[in-house]
Amino acid sequence: MTTTESNKSIDTNMVLSDESGDVEKYGSDSVDSKDEAAEDDSNFPSGVALWSILGPVTIAYFLVFLDMCVVSTATPAITQRFNSLVDVGWYGGAYQLGSSALQPLTGKIYSHFNIKWSFLVFFFLFELGSVICGAAVSSPMFIVGRAIAGAGSSGIGNGAMTIISVILPRRKQAQFLGINMGIGQLGIALGPILGGAFTQNVSWRWCFYINLPIGGALAILLFLFKIPEPTDKLPARQVLGTAIKSLDLPGFMLISPAAVMFLLALQYGGTVHPWNSSVVIGLLVGAAVTFIIFLIWEYRQGDGAMVPFAMIKKRIVWSAAGNLFFLLGAILVAEYYLAIFFQTVLHNSPIMSGVHMLPATLCLVFFTMLSGMMTEILGYYLPWNLGGSAVTAIGYGLMSLIKPTTISHKWLGYQVLYGAGSGAMTSAPYIAIQNLVPPPQIPIAMAIIIFCQNMGGAVFLIVANSIFTNGLRAELQKRFAEIGVNPDILISTGLNSIRSLVSGDKLTAALECYTTAISHVMYLGIGVSVATFAFGWGLGWVDIRKAKKLQAIKGDAPAASNTEDVDSTEKTTA
Repeated sequence: MTTTESNKSIDTNMVLSDESGDVEKYGSDSVDSKDEAAEDDSNFPSGVALWSILGPVTIAYFLVFLDMCVVSTATPAITQRFNSLVDVGWYGGAYQLGSSALQPLTGKIYSHFNIKWSFLVFFFLFELGSVICGAAVSSPMFIVGRAIAGAGSSGIGNGAMTIISVILPRRKQAQFLGINMGIGQLGIALGPILGGAFTQNVSWRWCFYINLPIGGALAILLFLFKIPEPTDKLPARQVLGTAIKSLDLPGFMLISPAAVMFLLALQYGGTVHPWNSSVVIGLLVGAAVTFIIFLIWEYRQGDGAMVPFAMIKKRIVWSAAGNLFFLLGAILVAEYYLAIFFQTVLHNSPIMSGVHMLPATLCLVFFTMLSGMMTEILGYYLPWNLGGSAVTAIGYGLMSLIKPTTISHKWLGYQVLYGAGSGAMTSAPYIAIQNLVPPPQIPIAMAIIIFCQNMGGAVFLIVANSIFTNGLRAELQKRFAEIGVNPDILISTGLNSIRSLVSGDKLTAALECYTTAISHVMYLGIGVSVATFAFGWGLGWVDIRKAKKLQAIKGDAPAASNTEDVDSTEKTTA
């Protein structure tokens, strides 16, 4: 028998790779079955208690995605109500901004406070934002409501992942994570249809009021059952007494304004103010300086930082973060601008625009669930991520060719590619983090990658809006002689108002301008899909079945530090 030492950390080129063959050396069936049996002890809830937690958490996750996309088919009616076409990017972007700004803090909150009560507080914020959106009397009030709802969603997303990690054995987590995310993605599928149905038959305000009765029932159910804590935590009062240090509030007060200034600059650039204006340049410089100060502060805080540098240096963490930064943008860009194409160019009703988007959204749901379940069976998540991002890029490329005269079976087929690819790549970064990061570190790691995901969603929705608005203005100005209406008038009114301003050949020319601007947005989708593919390689060729065996043998655990890499144990060969 020979023994060698390994100091590799748990990242994508760790001892789990097939090239080293180390896992086979560890993984005898007897050891595996013994560890799995130990993991299935009464440490985890079961039966009614288990499903009374998983059910509400999954439905809450579903509501987050529903709220993210229900506004897509309601957007034309909202812009008409508030005369606010230039704010379209903020209707989706404010939601992502609110989530991004608070996201880094959620990891600290779940690490220091009771998981159940933290989840319920975030869910209350989400519901409050829904109330404000439903009652909005102006576009700014609506945007504020979206930001508050997004702030609540930040804790729901991280909380759902954290709760799954503490109430299920690791061997069951990938499969249920795929199911949970698939049901969440069902919100993306139903969002456009429900948004269209409420907008057309009742009022767009019910897109947000619907969250209240469902949310109340979920909160009551979660209140009744106990969610186990993975580690002992200090009393809440003691944590609050040292909140500035324990939660790294100065770090939070630096990263939030940096994110806001950056997104405001993207929103204003080329629409409200020229890109070379003092306002836009000042916002960009302010964001950069504030972010640099944030990095310096976090570096000096060490392991107590809101975003520990030792955690970011782990390849599996920064790769998952980069992958998700572009991934959500790849999903949401088409979601919003297909709805605009169907309602504005093809003159669909809100409901029919949602129906016409079903091929994309149903494929998104199906392949999200399929990828999670097949990863559980086959062990490898990387092929799904890389293959999905490649197919998504192809789908975007084909969707950029759509014209007002394109026959329906073509744009239906293009959506199938986009939806299947988007769903296939969705769960891989989460599965990687859940299985390759020690349990005590999961809340912080999840906070980092979900922050990047939501920040990416906000950035690319606002960039897409800038591309769409600037492209539309350029096209309308180019064809002003044909259309005969000032481009600023067409842009300042709602998307549904174009047919009241022009008709006949003028309308045809205007709709071609809209289609060209939407095609430019699809080029952005190609770019973010390719970037998702590039970062996906960093997730590594890892068999999570072998990863679980290795972590079980090692006792799952370095508890000595929340940020140190997990060293491999001695490798023994017979």
